[in-house]
Amino acid sequence: MNRTLVSRLPLLFLICLVATYFWFYSSSSILNEYGSYKPEWPLLIDTFITLPLICYVFLTDKKQATIKAIAYCALLILFGAYFIPAQQKFIWHYLEQARYLVMASVLFIELVVVASVIAAIKADLTTHADPDESLIAPLKRWLKSGPVFNLMQFDMRMWVFCLFANKIKSENYIGEQHFWYAKKDDAKGNALGFIFLMAFEIPIAHLVLHFAWSPLAANVISLLSIFGLVLFIGEYRAMSRRPISLTQTHLIVRYGIYNPLYIPLDNIETISPHNEFVPRSNEVNRYNFSGVPNIEIKLINQIDKKSKIYLGVDDPSSLINALNNKI
Repeated sequence: MNRTLVSRLPLLFLICLVATYFWFYSSSSILNEYGSYKPEWPLLIDTFITLPLICYVFLTDKKQATIKAIAYCALLILFGAYFIPAQQKFIWHYLEQARYLVMASVLFIELVVVASVIAAIKADLTTHADPDESLIAPLKRWLKSGPVFNLMQFDMRMWVFCLFANKIKSENYIGEQHFWYAKKDDAKGNALGFIFLMAFEIPIAHLVLHFAWSPLAANVISLLSIFGLVLFIGEYRAMSRRPISLTQTHLIVRYGIYNPLYIPLDNIETISPHNEFVPRSNEVNRYNFSGVPNIEIKLINQIDKKSKIYLGVDDPSSLINALNNKI
């Protein structure tokens, strides 16, 4: 059986469980004595026995199986809290109370982990090591490469540049030549304008939502807005510190706080000036903050299913000439 399909079986089983019990608790049929008997024990068995067993049987990585089993059980407890009739709950009441302790414990652990990673990164940034390598070194101790790893390094880079940008030195990045992009179409000035607008808008929007809608909605939207503000600050501070670099073998595309893209020089078919709008496509990657990209790179072999890379840089002719000389 396909290994990818096998790894997704626990999630598919969870979806089937939710759909089945949603029908069981919200319908009236012979299985629940036409709505008069909707017990909690079938969901208890599937939550704490069947689903964890499936996770451990079909996932070879037992650490991943444990994490998924706990997460799926927590989701089913939340599901049961809303759909099991109150008069049928005997054990579920205690589980509902316990979820707050579990959430607090998970949040505490996450904060400790993030604080440890930030401390390690902060210590590494004082050396002459490549800042990107300093960033992912602590993450590699916890995660393997993959979507979660890519998301985490993006998230950590955002916080690092927001909090410790003054400790990051551009000359420490790997590369013989560095190229910049902050001045193109005044990208850095535009980012600073967005930061001031967001900082001015958040407290006003919070008060309006608090009194016109609900305090909960105001808090949620304000937290999301603050997260967006942190992202913009990190992006703004990264623009003048994190370069696009050229080595003997690769073009390393670092753009703001985006994860770096390594392009082997022998995989570049052509590099040419560009001055047109580039629409979104599954076959292209765009690294450009404002205006239109001014460099087009065509690849011989696709990288992450992308055949063309578009860049917006301050001095496109310098990068094109340097790359052509290398190629």
